[in-house]
Amino acid sequence: MAFENLKTALLMLLDEIEKAPDDAHVLQEELREKLSEMADMGMPLPDDLTALQAALQKDLAQDTPDDDMFDNMPV
Repeated sequence: MAFENLKTALLMLLDEIEKAPDDAHVLQEELREKLSEMADMGMPLPDDLTALQAALQKDLAQDTPDDDMFDNMPV
């Protein structure tokens, strides 16, 4: 994918993230894929987008229930 196409896709993805924060886990995965495509093409990764990806990852990790919480539940 050409740089301009990636840039457009990233801008659209950022717009989606802003409009639908409840879908952050899906959108975070798409952002990770786009950044990976950029890295594979040898392009420098924008600092703001890598920071956004890290922030989304941190937020999603906090929202995930702790598995230890379910250790005492009957099966």
